[in-house]
Amino acid sequence: QVQLVESGGGLVQDGGSLRLSCAASGFTFRISGMNWYRQAPGKERELVAYISSLGGVIRYADSVKGRFTISRDNAKSTMSLQMNSLKPEDTAVYYCNRKADGVDYWGKGTLVTVSS
Repeated sequence: QVQLVESGGGLVQDGGSLRLSCAASGFTFRISGMNWYRQAPGKERELVAYISSLGGVIRYADSVKGRFTISRDNAKSTMSLQMNSLKPEDTAVYYCNRKADGVDYWGKGTLVTVSS
């Protein structure tokens, strides 16, 4: 079965950096586009970044452009999100996501807290 496991969250100060990772299994990772989403307290889940199967297409939410970098390693079936210049408004649970045949697959998420 599809498994997505996020790691790397934590507490960081305003302006700091974190690197999130997503370990994927149970499907053919190298042919799957992947997403990072986040959900802040009291807010809807929002798309943060997308990367195509070979990494040739990358998109970011306007709120993170220039600060976050999505990447993937198809040999290891992993995806990463490098987050720099973090702001308190980046505080959220971050989720790894795969969409396939109309189905959303989610990890359990990793909490990122940015203190001011």
